[in-house]
Amino acid sequence: MKDTNNHSIRRARVEDLNCLLDFEQKIIATERPMDPSMIQDQPISYYPIAEYLEDPKTEVLVAENQTQIIGSIYGQIRPRKDFFQTSHLGYIGFMYVRKAHRGQGVSQALIDAIRSWFKQQGISEIILHVYAKNPRAIKAYEKSGFESHLIEMRFNPDK
Repeated sequence: MKDTNNHSIRRARVEDLNCLLDFEQKIIATERPMDPSMIQDQPISYYPIAEYLEDPKTEVLVAENQTQIIGSIYGQIRPRKDFFQTSHLGYIGFMYVRKAHRGQGVSQALIDAIRSWFKQQGISEIILHVYAKNPRAIKAYEKSGFESHLIEMRFNPDK
């Protein structure tokens, strides 16, 4: 698909699934301390990645160098409520880059590639969710032009 800075971006394949599942667990491990309401002691899964690989409304991409997959992202076309100006929007998730490859433009290349896929699908508005306590991810998204739009508030009476 796209080749920059010694890495390329391509559509994920079924044979990538073990690596993608590993990335998912690394994302969960990073985010667990950021979310006190997350289940702490049980294995969990955020994404039905195997299903996403077959879903025509979802595009799973990987970044790879010459020896390994070094990053991932998915984009998904989601319906909107009737009162919005557009019937669908794009949603980004599953952003991960191996530590050794961070700061090398991998996340930007993944975001650019998934934005290109959305454009090909006729999707102009893209959203994502990121923890407020994840400044590295926020910075990466802001660098790609994303802005804060809504703030989710939470009340926990047990605190």
